Amino acid sequence: GSGGVCIADEVQTGLGRFGKYYWGFEQQNVHPDIVTIGKPFGNGFPLAAVVCRKEIADSFTNGMEFFTTFGGNPVACAAGLAVLDTIEKNGLQNHALVTGNYLKERLVLLKNSPAEDSQGRKVGRLIGEVRGCGFFQGVEFVRDQLTKEPATAEVSVITTRMLRDYNILTTVDGAFDNVLVIKPPMRFNSKDVDYFVDSLTIVLTSLGNIDPSQVSKTPT
Repeated sequence: GSGGVCIADEVQTGLGRFGKYYWGFEQQNVHPDIVTIGKPFGNGFPLAAVVCRKEIADSFTNGMEFFTTFGGNPVACAAGLAVLDTIEKNGLQNHALVTGNYLKERLVLLKNSPAEDSQGRKVGRLIGEVRGCGFFQGVEFVRDQLTKEPATAEVSVITTRMLRDYNILTTVDGAFDNVLVIKPPMRFNSKDVDYFVDSLTIVLTSLGNIDPSQVSKTPT
């Protein structure tokens, strides 16, 4: 009613990754005017798409020139159709739901684990919250469970060790760079979950005390 346009960016969250929802905006129960779809749409092939209401598309027929060098080529279209078919035929949305639930369950168990490190501290003490769903989850790390002081330096060390010691590539996000983002390939399975969480557990157990002044930001 106010004239605003709702744009849903589904570049990372769409195409069944949320498990329960095919599109991320469905989780918020909104009806966007424009939806953008990107990299996963081509599964490695350069492909993106914009879906919008007809009246928005019609607003571009005003004499303004719009073109794209590679737009609408048949090879890209074939790649996109193959991705959509694979998601449906292989049940990848439900796979993301089931495996994502298992991932979250194991991460929450790690957060509340009574296991201790060599200094007698709980292994999961730095985990403030596990959030998200399906194959798009985040683990927030904090130095204090009450004040929620961001464990930014610790997360930098954690991501570095996960990659260096276990060949696990993760990303860091959040306003304070203290959220470990987990967004694996859609073929990620329960064995992969176990390897990921077991590796994270070992890293947390051996983390020790981190001096923030001695840690550089991990690029992601």
